[in-house]
Amino acid sequence: MTTMNRQILLASRPTAEPTVDNFRLVETPVPELADGQVLVRHHFLSLDPYMRGRMSESKSYAQPQPLDEVMIGGTVGEVVASKNGHFKVGDQVVGMGGWQEYAVVNADQRGVLQKVDTTHIPLSAYLGAVGMPGVTAWYGLVKIINPKAGETIVVSAASGAVGGAVGQLAKARGCRVVGIAGGPQKCEQVVKELGFDACIDYKAHGDAKALSKALKEACPNGIDGYFENVGGMVLDAVMSRANAFSRIAMCGMIAGYNGDPIPMSAPQLILVNRMKIEGFIVSEHMDVWPDALKELGMLVASGKFKYRETVAEGLAAAPEAFLGLLKGRNFGKQLVKLV
Repeated sequence: MTTMNRQILLASRPTAEPTVDNFRLVETPVPELADGQVLVRHHFLSLDPYMRGRMSESKSYAQPQPLDEVMIGGTVGEVVASKNGHFKVGDQVVGMGGWQEYAVVNADQRGVLQKVDTTHIPLSAYLGAVGMPGVTAWYGLVKIINPKAGETIVVSAASGAVGGAVGQLAKARGCRVVGIAGGPQKCEQVVKELGFDACIDYKAHGDAKALSKALKEACPNGIDGYFENVGGMVLDAVMSRANAFSRIAMCGMIAGYNGDPIPMSAPQLILVNRMKIEGFIVSEHMDVWPDALKELGMLVASGKFKYRETVAEGLAAAPEAFLGLLKGRNFGKQLVKLV
């Protein structure tokens, strides 16, 4: 009996905010395996902000997502059939299987599929705390901000998978950590669950001047490092409180993902404060992944690292969950459970 595979394709490119109509759910038979291939049944799909950029044709660091093809995305799952000597049925694996229930993978290609150990780390965590978001947090903090004990680090989108990891890694290095998040409930959880010293609700402040005042109270010694996920008003407010020789790791600019301009109000502060601002794409720094994953894995396995997951049920729920992610409706890592 032929196994059927449900997939979500990019049906059209959004002109402003994406909608569910930009996606299409299809069903196709799983093909027979060729030598070297494995069949993976996905258990979880990762939803991430970078996917919004891939949906457009505008110039970016990566090629646009092709129309009428399976949406790109990280996945974890189980090998259910194999014609590859390196993988056996039952192996737990992480890869980039996309928005679909099954994936046929040419497993001879180095790095396309990695076995993972779920003895002490849940399978889903390999898409979050011990996956790309965790390594993203680690690289931006350790390699760009390079914090010293006693410094003040500010993190935007602090309740997200990346932001939550940045704060905990910075606390482990002896820093004062201040988050910025949307809504009092998220801010409370960032402090109580994730261990930040303070968290500011940007929605309670109408402009950069008001947010800057709140930052002054939360960061009495100024800001030494900033992990940027948002842009716009939030970046302007942080810049106004930045210390001399402060460092900014530019990870995301979600304020501009729908094509809105995101000007910087006072770029002269970069010169005045001799600031270091560096953008990065974590997939371009594969050499650091082993070190990052070692620290993250030990923290998660020991229970010292706290993380949350927002889980949508079933592949058909992925588009709505993705749109919710872009509007900040999730707390922690946004996943889609596929089994």
